[in-house]
Amino acid sequence: MKNNKQANPPQEVIIVEGRDDTKRLIEAFGKTVQTIETNGSAINQATLEEIRAAHEKLGAIVFTDPDFQGERIRRIIEQAIPSVKHAYIKPEEANAGKRGKSLGVEHATRESIIKALEAVMTPNTVGPVFIHKAELIRLKLIGHPEAKVRREYISNHYHLGHINGKQLQKKLAMYQITLEELTNQLKAGEQNGII
Repeated sequence: MKNNKQANPPQEVIIVEGRDDTKRLIEAFGKTVQTIETNGSAINQATLEEIRAAHEKLGAIVFTDPDFQGERIRRIIEQAIPSVKHAYIKPEEANAGKRGKSLGVEHATRESIIKALEAVMTPNTVGPVFIHKAELIRLKLIGHPEAKVRREYISNHYHLGHINGKQLQKKLAMYQITLEELTNQLKAGEQNGII
């Protein structure tokens, strides 16, 4: 039996790509949810200023599609507003279910949307924690045949979105994930047979 009760909306304004994403959020949280639509990847200065104002007043969460354009929008916003929060949805949760169709927040289930927004990550704007590349190699997160699976596990656990080997070090620093936390999480994944 499906739970159709709407969840409490986040207090922050949610930044999405388009109208269909806003509709999905209204279905999940009700009409009081606040969004700003970037209208795809053609994000302009006026939209960035609107996001900045919303972030200063209420806070803002970037919740874009798990594809190239969504990540591009996320980077543009983060460059303009480094302290903006991020919510990520897994590609398999944002699949239209039809071959050739795009990935998008609008295709995600209500439960996936709520889960993603509950796991919001706030980038660190103070001094970042830095994990050396040699440690990432030692932990088999880069330069190893199992690296992709291990990165995916870490990404899912910390809700970091899709990350490749080049992005891993930066994302870990951004979200203040320490070497000890990373090592312990990988050990837990190994002990539970997940990785």
